[in-house]
Amino acid sequence: MFDDLRLAWRNVWRNTRRSVVTIAAAAIALLVIIFYTGMVAGYLVGLQKTILNLEMGDGQIFAAEYREKPSLYTAIKAPEKLLSDLEAAGFAASPRLLAAGLGASDDNSAGIQIIGLDVAAHAKVSDIHNQIMSGAWLAEDDEGVVIGRRLAENLGLEVGGELVVLSQGADGSMANEVYPVRGILKGISEGVDRGGVFMTGPKFRELMVFDEGVHQIIFRIPAGAELEAATKQAAAMAPEGVEVASWKQLQPGLASMMQSTEGAMAVMMGIIYIAVGIVVLNAMLMAVFERTREFGVLKAVGFGPGKVFRLIMFETAIQAFFAVAVGVLLAIPVNIYMTNTGIDLSSLGNMTVMNVAMDPIWRSKVTSATYVTPTISLVVIIFFAVLYPAARAAFIQPLDAIRD
Repeated sequence: MFDDLRLAWRNVWRNTRRSVVTIAAAAIALLVIIFYTGMVAGYLVGLQKTILNLEMGDGQIFAAEYREKPSLYTAIKAPEKLLSDLEAAGFAASPRLLAAGLGASDDNSAGIQIIGLDVAAHAKVSDIHNQIMSGAWLAEDDEGVVIGRRLAENLGLEVGGELVVLSQGADGSMANEVYPVRGILKGISEGVDRGGVFMTGPKFRELMVFDEGVHQIIFRIPAGAELEAATKQAAAMAPEGVEVASWKQLQPGLASMMQSTEGAMAVMMGIIYIAVGIVVLNAMLMAVFERTREFGVLKAVGFGPGKVFRLIMFETAIQAFFAVAVGVLLAIPVNIYMTNTGIDLSSLGNMTVMNVAMDPIWRSKVTSATYVTPTISLVVIIFFAVLYPAARAAFIQPLDAIRD
């Protein structure tokens, strides 16, 4: 076996140019696949992180019919037990109070979504408190508001300015109050950017004369839990007349788009693998045709089909080893840079996908699978592509080969 390997090594470097071209093609393909895999994974992880961490959580709980017809009066009554049960089961959960209204400043006005929060609990389910463009996030006893950046622009508001909020209270009275602007958010989503007004739960209840119940509970599933199973578990805890939905159910279009992106990635990698397979097949066929007489002599002096086949496979293994080594060594610094620095797309303007704001820095997401899966797949493709040339060389007729 060692003699076969030594002979294969000599054969690989006998035609250096062809071997280098074959190795380079496979190495570049591996580099591209690893890079592409990491970047697509980074895009999907970034998109999902934005959806889950900033607005939706892993899922949400509403009073029945609230999603179809939002109303101040359609609320989850006595949510304390449900919140306690969710916490006991390992979920993080935070209630929200929601109402529509009008925001005004000087001569400008705009429609707004008033959102009342339990500030401490909300920090466990959302990262929005870290998305402040200017000013600061709400304190637990805050009397001010945090608003979306487009709303601030449209109303000409800055941190320290005053926002007039108008709505209709739960008792039918006119709800109006003036709030100091504590902070302005970075891009979150179209809805939050254009009309989001965040305040503490007590201030919401005071403004809207809304004493009991909540309109929405955002939850995060326990670490390591599967989304669908955890959503069913949360639904089993919920009382009658309450709807529980995962983020995929709330945003089916976005979930479908992410799945389609994964499918497109698989197609693209398949095309690259096929291209590499064709390059290897062509190179090895050329090698077999050029060495027809050599294989004939080897068969004539006692090399059996199995030994010739094994020789070709050893040659392929040597080239595959160098291709993998070069491809991975090139991919490591590229991925380190793309993970830490990424591509700055801020020059393209605000990045949104289906009304969800994206981080303008596109970074790679690298795991062990980012390297292992493409490497194994490429090696399998290379060996599969060389089967025909190896079989052709193995079963060549010595007399005919020597005459050729």
